[in-house]
Amino acid sequence: MGPLVVGAVFVEDDGPLVEIGVKDSKKLTPRRRERMYDEIVATAGWTVVIASAGDIDSRRKTMSLNDVELHMFAEAVSANPVTQVYADCPDVNEASFSRRLGALVPDAEIIAKHKADDSYPVVSAASIVAKVTRDRMMDDIRAEFDVNIGSGYPSDHYTMDFIDSWIKENGKAPEHVRCSWEPVRQMLSARANTKLSDW
Repeated sequence: MGPLVVGAVFVEDDGPLVEIGVKDSKKLTPRRRERMYDEIVATAGWTVVIASAGDIDSRRKTMSLNDVELHMFAEAVSANPVTQVYADCPDVNEASFSRRLGALVPDAEIIAKHKADDSYPVVSAASIVAKVTRDRMMDDIRAEFDVNIGSGYPSDHYTMDFIDSWIKENGKAPEHVRCSWEPVRQMLSARANTKLSDW
């Protein structure tokens, strides 16, 4: 539930990011992420590319989620001239993803690794920028519904329970939910196949 956010941070040298103490955004408390976000955006160039749930559903008609992310990565890193790109690889095949991203950003050397946000400070910083941006957007979405919708991630039972209850009550997914996501498709299918005798 919520948007997909890709962040990019642009630096000549990652020394200032090391001084900030950046690390994988998932290993930081929300308060520390917010503080580091402020320091990162004051220190380095940065950008975010955002795809709403509706954007993702529309793109998924013609491409995989990995391809959606690939194009978002290319858009993000192309916001500034770059000679090297360090990316947290969302694909199981690092070499394939590096090649495909390189085709979209031909003037840069691509280093795409799994868990790159643990290894490269610039990727850690980008993950913090993306996570804080998404968290703030989720706060706005939460305020729209005025109930506990959780984090928006599939591992969060509050999110899953909210989506399931909404579909059962309304016959459709709530706003900001990816209908192309398999668990939501299953919930919608189950609701459509409910017999009158089940009521």
